[in-house]
Amino acid sequence: MDAPQMKAMTEATRLTREGRLAEATALIQQTLGNPAASRRTPDVPSAGQETGRTPGHDPDTPPALPAGRGTKLRRAIPGWLTRRRTPPSQDDETPVRPSRPAAPVENQPPAPVKRPPAPAVKRPPAPAVKRPAGQFEAYSYANAAGTRAYRLYVPSGHTGDPMPLVVMLHGGTQDAATFAAATGMNDLAERQGFLVAYPEQPSSANPGKFWNWFVPSHQRRDDGEPSLIAGITRQVIERYGADATRVYVAGFSAGGAMAAVMATVYPDLYAAVGVHSGVPYAAASDVVSAFTAMKQGSSRPAGSAGRPVPLIVFHGDRDSTVAPANAAGLIGDVLAAASPDGSPGTPPAVVTTGQVPGGHAYTLTRYQDPAGVALAERWIIHHGGHTWSGGVAHGSYTDPRGPNASAELIRFFDEHAVGNE
Repeated sequence: MDAPQMKAMTEATRLTREGRLAEATALIQQTLGNPAASRRTPDVPSAGQETGRTPGHDPDTPPALPAGRGTKLRRAIPGWLTRRRTPPSQDDETPVRPSRPAAPVENQPPAPVKRPPAPAVKRPPAPAVKRPAGQFEAYSYANAAGTRAYRLYVPSGHTGDPMPLVVMLHGGTQDAATFAAATGMNDLAERQGFLVAYPEQPSSANPGKFWNWFVPSHQRRDDGEPSLIAGITRQVIERYGADATRVYVAGFSAGGAMAAVMATVYPDLYAAVGVHSGVPYAAASDVVSAFTAMKQGSSRPAGSAGRPVPLIVFHGDRDSTVAPANAAGLIGDVLAAASPDGSPGTPPAVVTTGQVPGGHAYTLTRYQDPAGVALAERWIIHHGGHTWSGGVAHGSYTDPRGPNASAELIRFFDEHAVGNE
């Protein structure tokens, strides 16, 4: 027995002791039947060895790729055997060797009475698996600043009539498909009828796939990453006939910071903006000041150029990655832009509190202009961390115990359109 076979037998012994008999049997049969195949089999981790982490609980752990991206494969567990569940037919050509009658034994109990088999119960066929009705396809856009891939969800009800468009910007270490799965935004789009575009930051642009919101060349109109995101937005509007008066942008963490950039430099393109766990526009100009802003909030005075874009903000008050003070900075910028003298002031505000059943409490503050039009909303999730509030369970950076940020984003966006402010 050579070394690979010995290693395989040792592993089979361990599997047997753990009660994993099917895997042990398969490994033995594979080893004895095809020694070369066993040498190609990767090492199996020993019992108790950590093989992975839940995405979203460790910022250094790349998020798991959700189902639905790329070619769909049938899941198979290596080493399991396909067993024949029905007895061989009488018409099988393989002869069956008759067994010899056993020798008579004294005081042997009578043979059991043969009973006819019970009639088969006719069961209804299993229902077909329900698959997503809309289309979730990959595209790309290029201009002088480079190329960016993006995913686009088109609901099944799209007939060519103008639909709203929501542009979603993922956080660091995430990608478009992961962010879509975590937020559940495609499900909302299918039910409520809107398009969703997910621009994707490659590791070639930032090793952690963070949007470069803290670099001055990526904080200007028609330059850098803002020009690429705006280009993707316009491309979707043109190709799918989206309603240009109902186009919105939102993001999480670094994506939230870049969403604030987009609303500031393209106020004519986006009717409203959503920032989840992000920082204000131009809060940093390099990596050092970026970390300072994330930990302490923006040090610059409130206020930004351009018309005020209605804003909805979500932030956990236990966020140790991006300080909750940044939520106040974001609100301050919008209120200053809406003020005649450029200062935040104290516009009419309505404060309400709530509690998710079995989950987090939250405080919602609504800011309105003198005419009663909503300028901004700030949602503070109590005991919430650096996660997408109300996201899917076990998703990438999600906390299902918080209020549903995705649903509240769409509700807020639905209240605003370009030209109606």
